[in-house]
Amino acid sequence: MSAITPRTNRPTLGITLMILTTMVFAIQDGISRYLAESYNVLTIVMVRYWFFALFVVTLSHYRGGVSKIARTSQPVLQIGRGVLLVVQICVAVWAFTLVGLVEFQAVFASYPLTITALSALFLGERVGWRRWTAVLAGLCGVIIAIRPGTASFDLHTILPVFSALCFAAYGVLTRYAALSDSAETSFFWTGVGGAIGVSLIGPFFWLPPEGTDWFWMAALCLTGIGGHFLLIKAYDVTEASTVQPFAYFQLVFASAVGMWAFGDVINNYIVLGASIIVGAGLFSFWRERQLR
Repeated sequence: MSAITPRTNRPTLGITLMILTTMVFAIQDGISRYLAESYNVLTIVMVRYWFFALFVVTLSHYRGGVSKIARTSQPVLQIGRGVLLVVQICVAVWAFTLVGLVEFQAVFASYPLTITALSALFLGERVGWRRWTAVLAGLCGVIIAIRPGTASFDLHTILPVFSALCFAAYGVLTRYAALSDSAETSFFWTGVGGAIGVSLIGPFFWLPPEGTDWFWMAALCLTGIGGHFLLIKAYDVTEASTVQPFAYFQLVFASAVGMWAFGDVINNYIVLGASIIVGAGLFSFWRERQLR
């Protein structure tokens, strides 16, 4: 999402909140994977989005009123963004069960670099040779992590790549939407548009939770709301460019959840590929901040 203009500038607090955000979202990923082993992806994502939509409507009520925040001159674009994010999350949750959290997060970490490339191609943003070099380095990191042409590569390995592309496209559409709408409006339609989209299909695949799975569904919703709340607070207290590099901590936390809870394994190729991707991403953030 686009960052909300900070009311103050407290970088230490903002960084702390961003790290906590990544921790909460990593826990949410772990819960999603656990539930996806027993329920279909649409059931999980639909419940998650119902509570997400409730959260953004409530937040909008206290930030100026729902009618004011929801007002947009580009409803098709805003709803399309929300639906695209639903697709990305569905693919991600599916990928959790097939390739694991470790490999998924290692490849998914390439999405900021993909946003840089797509923004240059479709939004006309100026990207110099240094950041293009970072994008190419990130692509090399992805190739190293998924190792096409080897025995460990199969079609499921493409899912994290597709998920990263979807999220990058969502990011580019969010930047385009920001030309006319506020960050609060885009955030509102991310939740509401996504909830509308998944609710048109999800009920046909509904599987009611059983036993203690109700607890995990509730935990999934609470971590989603908590993560978004912490993210908003992080953007409230300092600039997005200050805290955004620390979003890579989700790779660390999600990998830890994957290894501890599901027995995921980190091999040398994933470590090398992820290191190149994160290094290239951090350089790109640094270079963009220097230019600004």
